[in-house]
Amino acid sequence: MSTMTSTTTISEVPQTAPPKKHAPRSLPSKALSYAYQLYLFTASDFKTVVYPKTIVGVLNGLSGLFTETPDSTTTVLYRIPLVFLWIWMNLFPFNINNQRQPAAIVEDTANKAWRPLPSKTLTPKTAFRIMITGYIAAFSMSYYLGALTPSLALLGLGISYNDLHAADRSCISRNLNNAGLYLGFITGASITAIGGDALNAAALQWFALLYITVFTTGHMQDIPDRIGDKARGRHTVPLVIGDTLGRWTVAVGTLFWSIALPMFWESTWWAYPVPVGLAAWVAGRLFTDKSIQADDFTFVVWNAWISVIYTLPFLKSLA
Repeated sequence: MSTMTSTTTISEVPQTAPPKKHAPRSLPSKALSYAYQLYLFTASDFKTVVYPKTIVGVLNGLSGLFTETPDSTTTVLYRIPLVFLWIWMNLFPFNINNQRQPAAIVEDTANKAWRPLPSKTLTPKTAFRIMITGYIAAFSMSYYLGALTPSLALLGLGISYNDLHAADRSCISRNLNNAGLYLGFITGASITAIGGDALNAAALQWFALLYITVFTTGHMQDIPDRIGDKARGRHTVPLVIGDTLGRWTVAVGTLFWSIALPMFWESTWWAYPVPVGLAAWVAGRLFTDKSIQADDFTFVVWNAWISVIYTLPFLKSLA
């Protein structure tokens, strides 16, 4: 019996492709990528918070009405980058605290998957460490600029809003919290714009009135969100006192403050038509079209109205 011997040549042995080697990323590339991820935490808020509050803070500084020793126009304008930076540095850790919450990650996965946490670019534990570092940096800068008090207030409001969920449990605490956030950024921006000087009595009274204004009308933002808020079990003004009464409080509130706030500054007649006109537009829209789309646009009009209200001190200084 003959024996057959099988010989396999080297060329017949299955070859395994060598693993692809990726070129290591350079340090500048890694740094830019990391910085971009940090930017994404606040990317949605530049148009709604950073830019508008910077403008308001600078206008308050230019008015010369917030301190006993106002600076020159040029000096205030030189501080624009500092005002911008103060707002962003205090917004940054607040947003991380908000976006690292489990419910927020689930919601962002559906709506804003590009954010660092739903995209899994960063872990919640890493985000927490960055948040702590961000707060330390914000406090340090605020102390240097003389605006530490509003920075600490924003920390407290952030804990109340994000960790204690006070904004979801009661319509009163929700409006108190939201009004505090509006005023916290404006107050800090204004103090930075005036060089850290002490606010005078008129400024303190003005900020108190603005707080009450936002508290009594700011739930305009909850009217278009009533369906989603009800599904989440939130207690907003439209859901607690009813949609119709909630609309009336916004309509009456905007019209009332459009007259009362110019009176506070003893403004001339030309300071009244624009805020009154916008308030009337808000009030009319609230009852002529109650669709979600219409209410969304009415909230845009309300934002235009409150923005005009913010400029009243500057307009007074021009008279």
